[in-house]
Amino acid sequence: MDLLHSWGVELAAHLQTEYSTYKGLFSLASAVADLHTAFFFFFPIWFHLRRDTGLRLIWVAVLGDWLNLVLKWVLFGERPYWWVHETRFYGEGSAPVLQQFPITCETGPGSPSGHAMGAAGVWYVMVTALLSAAAEERCPPLFYRFLQISLWILMGLVVLVVCMSRVYMAAHFPHQVIAGVFTGLLVAEVVSREKWIYSASMKKYFYMTFFLTSFAVGFYLLLKVLGVDLLWTMAKAQKWCMKAEWVHLDSTPFASLLRNMGTLFGLGLGLHSPLYTETKKKKTSTSFKIGCIIVSLFLLHLLDGWTFSSENLTTYYLLSFGKSAVALLIPTTLVPWALCGICKGKREDKNF
Repeated sequence: MDLLHSWGVELAAHLQTEYSTYKGLFSLASAVADLHTAFFFFFPIWFHLRRDTGLRLIWVAVLGDWLNLVLKWVLFGERPYWWVHETRFYGEGSAPVLQQFPITCETGPGSPSGHAMGAAGVWYVMVTALLSAAAEERCPPLFYRFLQISLWILMGLVVLVVCMSRVYMAAHFPHQVIAGVFTGLLVAEVVSREKWIYSASMKKYFYMTFFLTSFAVGFYLLLKVLGVDLLWTMAKAQKWCMKAEWVHLDSTPFASLLRNMGTLFGLGLGLHSPLYTETKKKKTSTSFKIGCIIVSLFLLHLLDGWTFSSENLTTYYLLSFGKSAVALLIPTTLVPWALCGICKGKREDKNF
């Protein structure tokens, strides 16, 4: 593994030296590949344009990130930015110098890459949804073939840039991002074949949220009893990160778990709310859907700016769960219901 890690460090150093002008692109790629973008940006758009695709997007993202957490706890992957300082591989020789950035100092284990896994899964869902829509419209075979090739190439380029960005940022080794891509595609393909996710009851959402949370916490406690410290990476991040403020609590495993579980639970609440049932019965126009998307994105942008102190971990985790749940309630229920009420009020005014 040391030899494999050394090759990864050399590649990271090469990218930082030869491709320094692309730092902005790599930073943007890492930001866009974060599942936060899927929840706060992609989901509202897809939910109002193609409801099933929006639901599939959330299930793929949540289950994929949950699996990523469990795999990281099992695989104990190192990260370049601390490994290069602690390894004895270089002996008396000097180790390569790696730059660090504000998004470098992730606190969890490194394998597989969550960003690469999330990007592969989310883009797989979106590309297959676009191709499905084109097939439903019965596009000419030649145009459909062109669209198919173009979209898969686009996805490949996006995932490639994301993988390069994670290595460039010294957050992951190359083998970790490759493992993330294949795992993300596998999760997306398996989840996409499940039809029950489109009609799951509130009880199923509750049980699934409870099961995933309980399994992760139980697995953590079991290994802790056996003497395995699954939070071993926190000390390394705090020790080797260039700036203390770059070590963020929201990158810890439990913060990620609670965000994902809040997202899944919030989706269930939104889909089974009386407000959603009321608005679902009404026929909505394209302009109404576009209005829902715009208002949802605006409100989610405001919600995203809501931050809270990490001094009390319990409060922090609970607020993270609640914020994630509200982020799904806004586009699924609150915004459509409010806009329906406004439109109804305007129609009544015109009748008078």
